[in-house]
Amino acid sequence: MQTQQPITYPAPEEYSGLIANYVQQAKTENLLEGLTASYLFITGLVQGLSEEQLHYRYAPGKWSIKELLVHMIDAERIFTYRALRFARQDKTELPGFDEGAYTQAAKADARDINSIIAEYTSLRTATIELFKSFDAEALNQRGVASGLEVSVRALGFVILGHEVHHQKIMRERYLV
Repeated sequence: MQTQQPITYPAPEEYSGLIANYVQQAKTENLLEGLTASYLFITGLVQGLSEEQLHYRYAPGKWSIKELLVHMIDAERIFTYRALRFARQDKTELPGFDEGAYTQAAKADARDINSIIAEYTSLRTATIELFKSFDAEALNQRGVASGLEVSVRALGFVILGHEVHHQKIMRERYLV
């Protein structure tokens, strides 16, 4: 049975460590509405940017906007995978991932922006549908990823907060 109530903000004991920063940046009481609003904001922000803007780096060694977008896609996939595993009561401890290595291997700057947006759209739709499918018991399941215990609900807010974090960076350092 699908969740009928909004997926509300997690309690502090549902997350810890470095992910707390992301959860705290997701300032919404309804995860699904927040994910939808964030998707609309990001796609509105990047559609119509020139290739020059999409390849811009605000400092040496920093990612381009295309790389940033693909990084957000990769992270969302990993966080939703963790949420699925934990919701299904899989107690296997999951490792972290090297975001720098993922970004380099993704070769985002060689991709067409429409392809990146299409991938992001498909993923966000799947993420929302996955979280809609979780009942209260599934949302409250916990597991360990990157050495930190986290609930399924908190992972949803990590996805949103991670994206909010990168939205701020885009607005403040790329699109000024």
